[in-house]
Amino acid sequence: MNVFVLNAGRCGSMTFAKACRHITNYTAGHETRVRELGKSRVAYPDNHIESDCRLAYFLGRIDEAYGQNAFYVHLQRNRKDCIASWKKRLGPRCIVNAHAVGVVMRYGFRKIYDRAEPYIADYIDSVNENIRSFLRGKPHKMEFYLDNAKADFTAFWYDIGAKGDLKAALAEWDVKHNASRR
Repeated sequence: MNVFVLNAGRCGSMTFAKACRHITNYTAGHETRVRELGKSRVAYPDNHIESDCRLAYFLGRIDEAYGQNAFYVHLQRNRKDCIASWKKRLGPRCIVNAHAVGVVMRYGFRKIYDRAEPYIADYIDSVNENIRSFLRGKPHKMEFYLDNAKADFTAFWYDIGAKGDLKAALAEWDVKHNASRR
């Protein structure tokens, strides 16, 4: 069974993937197929755990390829902290900029940079709403909160029948992987 960690980014998705690398009966990765197009974008090997905020744009393809036969994790972070982290990551190639400029069709990046918070919030809310809608009716799923990472990861471990080193996996949540810098 494949596992998809769906999220809006800046909520522990890389740490999730690193923790999953201590699972021996699954492979795990973070944004491993970002350069692929079409059906190839979601063509993961069997028993693979993928954590990638861009998967929210490919929910239709994921549903077509995996549907009810995958396990889905909705990874979330406190909204205020997620917004603050995205603010530190803004740049011309940032997915939030793509949302503000390309999807919402607002001004160019330089014009929204100083007042980016509403665009970041809209991006996070849109992604999370799309994920919640996608997960309706899916039998194998869980909500995972960064503020409760160790307990939620332990439940996830047992839900998917993971084997390996749970203690080492939980220790990954004590490390700040991919932390935002000013």
